[in-house]
Amino acid sequence: MSEKIIVFTDQRAQAAYVPDVLQAPTGSLRDRLDRPLHDLRISVTDRCNFRCVYCMPKEVFDKDYSYLPHSSLLSFEEITRIAQVFIEHGVEKLRLTGGEPLLRKNIEKLIAMLAQLKTVHGKPLDLTLTTNGSLLARKAQALKDAGLQRVTVSLDAMDDAVFKRMNDVDFAVSDVLQGLDAAHKAGLGPIKVNMVVKGGMNDQEILPMARYFKGSPFILRFIEYMDVGASNGWKLDEVVPSAEVARRIGAEMPIEPVSANYTGETAERWRYLDGGGEIGLISSVTQAFCKDCSRARLSTEGKLYTCLFATRGHDLRALLRSGASDAEISGAVSHLWQARGDRYSELRTSQTSLPASARKVEMSYIGG
Repeated sequence: MSEKIIVFTDQRAQAAYVPDVLQAPTGSLRDRLDRPLHDLRISVTDRCNFRCVYCMPKEVFDKDYSYLPHSSLLSFEEITRIAQVFIEHGVEKLRLTGGEPLLRKNIEKLIAMLAQLKTVHGKPLDLTLTTNGSLLARKAQALKDAGLQRVTVSLDAMDDAVFKRMNDVDFAVSDVLQGLDAAHKAGLGPIKVNMVVKGGMNDQEILPMARYFKGSPFILRFIEYMDVGASNGWKLDEVVPSAEVARRIGAEMPIEPVSANYTGETAERWRYLDGGGEIGLISSVTQAFCKDCSRARLSTEGKLYTCLFATRGHDLRALLRSGASDAEISGAVSHLWQARGDRYSELRTSQTSLPASARKVEMSYIGG
């Protein structure tokens, strides 16, 4: 890795523009490519207790790394207020991310606040959380009691040595499995297990992972190694295409494709022919799904990003803390989404090399 210092907190964020004429939200907001605003991913902390090589490599995020001060983070009240604005524009799904979201103190309180919100049709939100599983065994029941519906857990290998190389903090597979069991017993489901596949590092674990989770209550998903941020030293030749993952699994355990659950679903679904459940393939590199992307991302300190691969955010916290009304914040969100034309993954072949001035924001800052 040639560079050590990275742009993590987005100092280039633009102030969110508030239109002169404010229009009441209709519950349906579309961008320039006619994509609806349906999902909001909220990063609640920039901290993580793992140092995964594809997200927060230790060479960059070392003991001297400076994280955001607590005063910079959105408060639970501010997060809930922004979430309500997004819901009025049609958002039906909220996902809490990080960093590692379970490191945020009293996260159950935020979940309880968000669980009180309803969609524009008066239905409960799809309220979920992504975690590395390290704290899940002790927190699963409290999360469920607070109103969380389900979790997605990251696990990149069944072999301890391989997994520890991936998380780089000597965390054991068995501890993640205990968290999964606790989440299942608490009723946080359906539970998805995400494996990021990096060629030459953990791709030999594709079949062991598939064997272990086949026939279980958990849905295993394989994610192509992506060029998120600027710190992970991404190389195209380290991407294992989802088609290859399907080929390897299918050669031993026959599978067939299944229709998507809904428009914009990130994972392509496959099921085992013998009824042993299903797997998911997330192919952001080789089979871009930008055309159906309905996700917005809110950073830990209140910057709005309209793409996972964005190089610039838009400051909503400044509006919150300067006394802007809900109508003004709503107008800013509407303006940003209607102007959205992001489709980085579809254009990746011509944009894999970006100048330093256009460096992509880190995944640990805005969530995956």
